Amino acid sequence: MSEHSVSFVLEPDDASRLANLCGHLDGHLKQIADHYGLEIFNRGSRFQVEGKVGPAKRAAELIQRLYRETAKGTEISPDLIHLFLQEDSARPSQRGKRSYDADTGIIKTPLAVVKPRGDNQLEYLAQVRKHDINFGIGPAGTGKTFLAVAAAVEALMRDDVKRILLVRPAVEAGEKLGFLPGDLAQKIDPYLRPLYDALYEMLGFETVTKMIERNQIEIAPLAYMRGRTLSHSFVILDESQNTTKEQMKMFLTRVGFGSKAVITGDVTQVDLPRGVYSGLKHGLEVLDGVDGIGITRFNNRDVVRHPLVQRIVDAYDKHDEKEDARRAAEKAKAKALAALANETDSNNPSAEDHGE
Repeated sequence: MSEHSVSFVLEPDDASRLANLCGHLDGHLKQIADHYGLEIFNRGSRFQVEGKVGPAKRAAELIQRLYRETAKGTEISPDLIHLFLQEDSARPSQRGKRSYDADTGIIKTPLAVVKPRGDNQLEYLAQVRKHDINFGIGPAGTGKTFLAVAAAVEALMRDDVKRILLVRPAVEAGEKLGFLPGDLAQKIDPYLRPLYDALYEMLGFETVTKMIERNQIEIAPLAYMRGRTLSHSFVILDESQNTTKEQMKMFLTRVGFGSKAVITGDVTQVDLPRGVYSGLKHGLEVLDGVDGIGITRFNNRDVVRHPLVQRIVDAYDKHDEKEDARRAAEKAKAKALAALANETDSNNPSAEDHGE
């Protein structure tokens, strides 16, 4: 394909919007250029994109779309650009035609405004608002936990619930943590760090600390949930792939009147002992099609962390597929050899059978 150059001018010429678009040291433009394998130059509002014809045109269209976003006051960030680039990588008929409205589903918390990124995140928030029990399933970096915390904060601020409960199974991710010091909350604290980080971002450290003291935010280790009925609460069970079948059933039957439960997890990252079936996998099988339960399945395209995270997830998935195919082939080969051996034995009777 021949080299091509696309030139255009962004109007109106607004210095603050251009700075937002280009990013620090033109980092946003470099991100777009690297993705398409192009060179992007600009002087003020005048831009020139050089490279292969197709990618150059698509990059130019993307830059103009992002500039239109700045008119709404949208803060252009690497993860937002990553989302737009993912969308552009979709089938040609869908390029530039987002089926979701970026301003729909916005959650306003005291310190942050949370916007869903992509159709699956928008659907996830809609499901959480609609149903009392919801599952958010998918790989790391898809926003499952962060959006669940945002929805919980929104419900608490609107007085829809009286408290937020943070629940997580205490299962080590491949290493032994030993006996941790402190009280029950302090022992489980390391496991709940991602939930705390989201709360701090939305409410602030001091507010979260006071709410924990007043029991408006409660840390509830999964193993200690049996026998409780959770009414007027927003309950988040994080890393639920590490629950057993019995624990998942126990948790789901704790939900009382006026409560919501969001269960998040990644079925590809189970840390349970070998031979123990994941309660999340079992729960999804049992509850599939049950009325009143929302299930949102995220995929690799929904990853909104560093672009490398998506490629890492893709690489692991491909490796797992190859390993599954290899194991299936080995099992089939072993089965064929066993069948052949049985057939050989039947065709060669022993000496005893001949009366020797």
